[in-house]
Order: sequence, then structure tokens, then C-alpha cells
Amino acid sequence: MAQNQTMELKQELLKQAERPQNEAKLTKNMSIPDIVKALSPELKKALPSVITPERFTRIALSALNNTPELQQCTPMSFIGALLNAAQLGLEVNTPLGLAYLIPYKNKGQIECQFQLGYKGMITLAYRNPDIQTIQAQTVYENDEFIFEYGLNPKLIHRPAVTDRGEPVYFYALFKTIKGGYGYSCMSRQDMEAFAKKYSKAYASTFSPWNTNFEEMAKKTVIKQALKYAPISTELQRALSTDETIKSKIEENMVDAQNEMDYVEQAA
Repeated sequence: MAQNQTMELKQELLKQAERPQNEAKLTKNMSIPDIVKALSPELKKALPSVITPERFTRIALSALNNTPELQQCTPMSFIGALLNAAQLGLEVNTPLGLAYLIPYKNKGQIECQFQLGYKGMITLAYRNPDIQTIQAQTVYENDEFIFEYGLNPKLIHRPAVTDRGEPVYFYALFKTIKGGYGYSCMSRQDMEAFAKKYSKAYASTFSPWNTNFEEMAKKTVIKQALKYAPISTELQRALSTDETIKSKIEENMVDAQNEMDYVEQAA
């Protein structure tokens, strides 16, 4: 990280910590691991018990190595997004696709936006004790696909054996332990229009919408379907962190203020 960004991080960390003893610990040209270690008392309060400040440091460095462009973000937004992911127990910017840290221009500066991935959304949904099954699928142009809404909803999907063609629909469904169920379906065209309208990071080169459109489309229909599911308050709060920018350390990052420009509904 450039020296000026490192100095900015130290200044912000001092503000957040609000502890005089931390000032003595921070010295010129400290590395990111050293800065994180200097904030250990605050991080210990906010990190889940399975993640130590040392492991948090390794995760931070791994994220920066996987996406070097994150070094352009304001340091505290990077720390905030990473801490958000850690509290949710989701790895970031890995092939698992659980969650992403996205460099995003917000209010005139580059900040780090936290985004849930498709598999992260499913992981969180299965933590809800009322959910028995949740899944999302892509429908290709040569598949057999029938769906109907209304008093007698119908959903039939028979994938083509070979040569399935291009994606044309995306759908998600859930079933509860008491037998309730629901689903949501969107066409490829509707999905693209939705993403452009509601995802502030859609145009970013690093947005998963550009690197893995199908997974983000599945995440979107899962989010739509869950609007009709009996989900817990804890899950609702976790989902509310999707596509947020936070620059303050809280014991529960769900409670930290979202500093991103207002968007009506995030994809």
C-alpha cells in the first residue's frame, strides 16, 4: 500500500480506537499487519471467536493479494468491509464465491463495498432454522421450463441433456420445515435491467456482475424469493449488509452506518 494510504489508515484507526495508548503503538511506515495488530483490543471485541486478530491480518493480506486494486480504497472502508465479512463467517474474494470486496467510487472517493455472493446468500439462508431447502437454477434456451404465478403456482424445469444453449431465465425456490414454499423467476433481460438499475457497483470492472453474471443473477432471485419466506430477524439483519460501505468499527457491524450513496434496492 502506498505510504500516504498507510498514513491515512493510521489516522483513521486512531480516531476509531479513541484510546491514547494506541497512538504510542503506531509508528511511521507501519505495515498493514502491524496496524491491525495495533488495533487488536478493538478487533477482539468485534471479531467472532473463531477468528483471531492474527488470522484477520492474514485474511486482509490475502484479499489485497487477490484483488490488488483494493489498495486504492480508503483504508477504513476496507477494514470495515472485511470485518463485516468476518462477522458473517464468509470468506471474501475467493473461488468459493461467498462474498466480495469491491473497489467502488462513492461520494468522490474509492471505497470498499461489501457484497454477498450467491453461495454466501445460501449459506446465510441455511442458518435460518425454518428453511429446509433453498436453491437457485439457471434455465437455458433448450431446457423445458414452465412456470406460473397465482393461486395455483407451477414450476417445472427439465434441463436439456445436451446443447442447452444460452441462459434465458433464473429462478430460486425455498421450502420450509413446515411445508411452506415459494419461488421467484426473472428473465435474462429483466435481470440485466434490474442489475443496471439497482446495483451501484454494476459498472465496476471488479463487480461480480461482470466476472460471474449467472451467480449474481441466482443471488438476486434468492433474495427476491426470501421476501416471501419466514426468515429470522438475524438473517434479515445479515442480508441488510449486502452492498454496503462501512468505515467504523462496531462490535456488531450490522449496526454500523451504511455510508454508500442511497440506493432504493440492492441486487
